[in-house]
Amino acid sequence: MPQTFESKTDNVDGKYAIIVSRYNENITRRLHDGAIATLVDAGIREDAINVAWVPGAWELPIVAKQFLASRQYAGVICLGAVIKGETTHDLYINTQVSNSLGNLSLEYELPIGFGLLTCQSMEQAMNRAGGTVGNKGEEAAKAMLETLSVMRQVAEANNG
Repeated sequence: MPQTFESKTDNVDGKYAIIVSRYNENITRRLHDGAIATLVDAGIREDAINVAWVPGAWELPIVAKQFLASRQYAGVICLGAVIKGETTHDLYINTQVSNSLGNLSLEYELPIGFGLLTCQSMEQAMNRAGGTVGNKGEEAAKAMLETLSVMRQVAEANNG
């Protein structure tokens, strides 16, 4: 019979960092609130959550790296909202930030909740920040917690 590792939101004690872009704060504040609520609902104490506000999405990876490098955090959540404008600037930001966060997660072997909205319009962003499509801040926090739970189960099985 195969051993199965289920993604859950238990077995997730520890400290957490949330990095939030101030750019498009009317959106990112909602993502932040959703992420905090999800962590608290999972039993994480508010004093075990640190929040860093950065100027924009571009700064998310460098601050995430500082939290991860400290080895004091069980996981990190990055939240931002990049909305397409008249140029292709959004493509460069989205690609680099996504690649950097993925690489950091692998480098430090810790989960990063990816809550960077990459939308075509403000309406799309609002719909993903507590509107008709849910709250991607909540989803990023839940995905990070579930990934951490699976990682801890796998580590326990490998060491047991």
